[in-house]
Amino acid sequence: MSVKLPVIPGMSGTRDWVYPQSVKGTFMTLRRWAFLGLHVVLFAGPWVTMNGHALFLVDLPSRHVYLCGTIFTPSDTIFLALLLFFLVFALFFFTAIFGRIWCGYACPQTVFLESWIRPIEIWIEGDRTQRKRRDAAGFTFDLVWRKLAKWSVFGAVSFMLGMAIMSLFAGARPLWTGQASGVSYALVAVISAAWYIDFMWFREQFCIYLCPYARFQSAMTDAETLLVSYDESRGEPRDKSRGPEGGCIGCQKCVVVCPQGIDIRDGFQLECIQCARCIDACESVMGKFDQPTLVRYSSITADEGGKQRKFRPRTIIYGGLMTALTASAIVLLVGRVPFEATVNRAPGTLYQVDADGYVRNTYLLKITNNEPTDADVDYFVRLDGLDGAQLLTQRVTLGSEETKTVPLIIRMAPSDDLARTIPFLVEIASPSAELLLPTTFKTPAEIGGGG
Repeated sequence: MSVKLPVIPGMSGTRDWVYPQSVKGTFMTLRRWAFLGLHVVLFAGPWVTMNGHALFLVDLPSRHVYLCGTIFTPSDTIFLALLLFFLVFALFFFTAIFGRIWCGYACPQTVFLESWIRPIEIWIEGDRTQRKRRDAAGFTFDLVWRKLAKWSVFGAVSFMLGMAIMSLFAGARPLWTGQASGVSYALVAVISAAWYIDFMWFREQFCIYLCPYARFQSAMTDAETLLVSYDESRGEPRDKSRGPEGGCIGCQKCVVVCPQGIDIRDGFQLECIQCARCIDACESVMGKFDQPTLVRYSSITADEGGKQRKFRPRTIIYGGLMTALTASAIVLLVGRVPFEATVNRAPGTLYQVDADGYVRNTYLLKITNNEPTDADVDYFVRLDGLDGAQLLTQRVTLGSEETKTVPLIIRMAPSDDLARTIPFLVEIASPSAELLLPTTFKTPAEIGGGG
């Protein structure tokens, strides 16, 4: 007995092109508003400044992250960890409730394809029917010039996207004015080439074969997760004429609008990105018969007649963890010191005895200004736990993001009751915060009494 293996789209050795038809409706309108918001963040965000810095910038060479006027440095790794954990649990939370809402509404692949590439194709090559007919006819002058024009526009869009994305790392003004580093422009070329190849060839193939999210989404969903599904109980058996229950008329509208080239009526499929184009398409057809759409957001539980719960254990846990992480970040931000400081002994000696008999200890004080302001900041140095000490360095002034290392000289009068090692604190205070740094004061045996 022979077994016939299923034919998987795209695995035959040839590229099976998808020609999705344009569609209008409630969910397409909602997606366009979401796309607009993401475009504003990507294209306008790098140009907006707060406290003299970009609203959002990841400056890898300086290892600084600028976010809403706040400067984060490598010492703030805890915030990066909290952010990553928050994003992970947010992914679990929203996927458990809405399924692949990220893929359909916020993934850059989907956003750019729907906002730029497909409208450009329609503008240059025409609608679905026209594009299919031209491609099937083979090489003609009409086909060639339209393809070349389309590919040229794709190249311009890819470059624009590469520049916009790189602006998040190199800064919008330096990058767009030609003042960024050569490495930045090399990365622009790499990012642009990646988008161009994706627009030219991969498209939905990336979602099907390369995207890891499609593979592990099943582990994050359950029977009560909202998915784009077909109401089989009302739609079957399919008929060209509408039955008394408003069954599927076989118009294929849900199929021709799908950007993944699947038939939602075949059940849940890995390729589905839940863009809801098929819902709008079916709604436009069934609305003519005064019937509700056969394709809608639903869950396995709802399809089986069960009660759809808004809250369930996994969503409560994910939501609780997100709340805890957010609260932790807020507490840490409130108590965060917006500068870095270290105190280390000057190399080569522990102490010196001056001509007047005073014991001198020399330290190196290093301060980095991370205050969210362009104005100079004064840092005042005080001692705690070292009574009678003379402090020769009492103020350090730093500009924005400036780092300075200055000698910190402390003198003590000779006394028999001086300990060999005296612990104390160096207090560094700015107008907005203070930092206590522990260290020790050393004395020679002939002066210090013991300890």
